[in-house]
Amino acid sequence: MSHKFGKRILTAFTSIAVLLLTSPLVFAVEAIPAVDSNSKAMFAVGAMIAAGLAMGIGAVGAALGIGSAANAACNAVGRNPGVQGKIMMTMLVGMAMAESIAIYCLVIALVLLYANPYLRYFFG
Repeated sequence: MSHKFGKRILTAFTSIAVLLLTSPLVFAVEAIPAVDSNSKAMFAVGAMIAAGLAMGIGAVGAALGIGSAANAACNAVGRNPGVQGKIMMTMLVGMAMAESIAIYCLVIALVLLYANPYLRYFFG
């Protein structure tokens, strides 16, 4: 029973991934001017996919780091409730550092989408 459920979940995730990776093609062709549209559209699609992957991977990394920090802090407070203030402060600093990873990925994604440094290199 669980084997069938796992296959269904894998099929659903694969379908969603294919949909998300191919949908920028539709929007990129309309956004780029018609002059030499094929290469510019492919460049725009590549930038969109790279920005999406940067944000997705960065968000997963930040979520794992924040979850790990909260788990460790809860375990520590459960063992020694007297030092809750120090643990809370350390946990919040650790969570802020983990969240900064997602913010850096957002900056990289915005640079790829709006101020791509390779645009001039490829298209003059």
